[in-house]
Amino acid sequence: MINIKDKDEMKQFANQLVELIEPSDLILLNGDLGAGKTTLTQFIGQAMGVTRTINSPTFNIIKSYKGTNLKLHHMDCYRLEDSEEDLGFDEYFEDEALTVIEWSQFIKDLLPKEALVINIKVIDESQRQITLEAEGNHYIAMKEALEQ
Repeated sequence: MINIKDKDEMKQFANQLVELIEPSDLILLNGDLGAGKTTLTQFIGQAMGVTRTINSPTFNIIKSYKGTNLKLHHMDCYRLEDSEEDLGFDEYFEDEALTVIEWSQFIKDLLPKEALVINIKVIDESQRQITLEAEGNHYIAMKEALEQ
């Protein structure tokens, strides 16, 4: 469990995370509305050298950004609850990019087995509690490094 006191600590967490990512990595972000999923994604993008503004792709579902060394695919699957639509997610998962997905539970049957899951729980207006779940050796190593 990782306790985040404010946005500066969330940014530090994102910086640590980006140091561990490799091409084709998959990060799933879970948390209630307003928990900070998009904020964390913005900090991840900044740490990757993305210069464009990252905002929630709720209506587009998928937005891609060019970082310094790696692309970032940001998906918001909130609107896909109860949807049978396949938007070609496989192409994104197989790309040499980091894919970050908000509300991934709505497409869980389409996801690769291996991923790093970041659960964000709201404690109060500025504090968050992060718990990590990992499937696959690479992600287990990431989880352990982040929890240090």
